[in-house]
Amino acid sequence: MPARIDPARRRQQVVEAAFRLVVAEGIEGLTLRRVADASHLNIGSVRHYFDGHQDLLAAAAQEAGDRMGRRLARHPLEHLDGLDGEAAVDALQALVEEVLPVDEDRRGEAIVVVELIMASRTRPVFQAMAARMASDLSMVAHDALATLGVSDPRMRAAQLTATIGGLTLDAVTPHGALTVGQLRATLRAQLRMLLGSAGIEGDRGAPVDQPETRSDQCSSPR
Repeated sequence: MPARIDPARRRQQVVEAAFRLVVAEGIEGLTLRRVADASHLNIGSVRHYFDGHQDLLAAAAQEAGDRMGRRLARHPLEHLDGLDGEAAVDALQALVEEVLPVDEDRRGEAIVVVELIMASRTRPVFQAMAARMASDLSMVAHDALATLGVSDPRMRAAQLTATIGGLTLDAVTPHGALTVGQLRATLRAQLRMLLGSAGIEGDRGAPVDQPETRSDQCSSPR
């Protein structure tokens, strides 16, 4: 008997091929023929699951979002409750880095998402998905900041998601050409300012972004 074909596995094979092509060549490289070749299937098999390159890009972006979501799920909100100072910065940075291009896998995901967002500017078919992804990220940021006890978490979430978007774009394009080290250092500085201005207290009762005064430095034990 011929081997039984698992439709879900075959569809995933196609999605992963589309994902790799978007990372390597952008949306311009995403055609049914190229995806069929990359997934070692005939074009009819690809058409069985996807009508064209628009469906393929949406599926690749959904795959990126799903991967990010699984990593974010490893950071339950209760782990943020009661944190302050550098502990709050550490925890928030670990959470945010799950959606930033800090390694090869996450860089690929970020590229796919950026391609979808850029396509949504002129192609209405992608606009709802791009808006939903933005809303999901905003909700994650809002809930994390609210759990940390910041004032006005909605506004702070908007600031944080803008930071994430800017860092992502500057890391995966020549626009900023950020290294991973530069990305992490910039993110940490932004989180310290964000949490400090939002009133998250440090271990000694000072906002986390408040520098020591000259008198503090002089009175410090040697």
